[in-house]
Amino acid sequence: MNADEIRKSLHEVLDRIPQHVRLVAVSKYHPANDIMAAYEEGQRIFGESHEQELSRKVAELPDDIEWHFIGHLQTNKVKLIAPYISMIESVDSMKLLREINKYAAKYNRVIRVLLELHVAQEETKYGFSPEDCRALLRDGEWKTLKNISICGLMAMATYTSDESLIAREFGVADALFDEIKGSHFKDDDNFRIKSWGMSHDYLIAIGHGSNMVRVGTRIFGERQY
Repeated sequence: MNADEIRKSLHEVLDRIPQHVRLVAVSKYHPANDIMAAYEEGQRIFGESHEQELSRKVAELPDDIEWHFIGHLQTNKVKLIAPYISMIESVDSMKLLREINKYAAKYNRVIRVLLELHVAQEETKYGFSPEDCRALLRDGEWKTLKNISICGLMAMATYTSDESLIAREFGVADALFDEIKGSHFKDDDNFRIKSWGMSHDYLIAIGHGSNMVRVGTRIFGERQY
């Protein structure tokens, strides 16, 4: 897609989502020029999932971009993104939380994170089961990590044309968010993000509580590299 097509597609997505829903433009596998086309239209949040690609883009692009790491994150890669990442949406273990906290402290930062839920039928997807998520929060070790801020949940639905299944899975995430908010984050205004919904299902996700959607293909077209 050329720059004009990207701008047009971006506005088509923005026009379909309510004002309270934030858009993460998933820019992985797309060049810096594509990101700039969206940036020039006012988009500031971009999602990446590979550290090396992300670090190149951080060096090339404006400083006020809010970079979200949305892919599976290995613990040995945390130190590489800790200086600049705005949010890590894909936290799927206590070990990873500890590592993020360690490097956030090294750089005198508080890094915002989302706990990733596994609600889809595909076994290949990462994330906590609802019960494992409850157990991690009950255990309480996360409260000792002063350089992270748990800001909500992230989830992906099964990749399917069955909209009723997608809706049920997002419904599970939405209900768990409300449960966790009441039991662990009642007085924490930072815990407010429900990040579910992608290019093929973001409207269903918004109908089931999502206030942050990750849309790539609908904006940038098919991946380029």
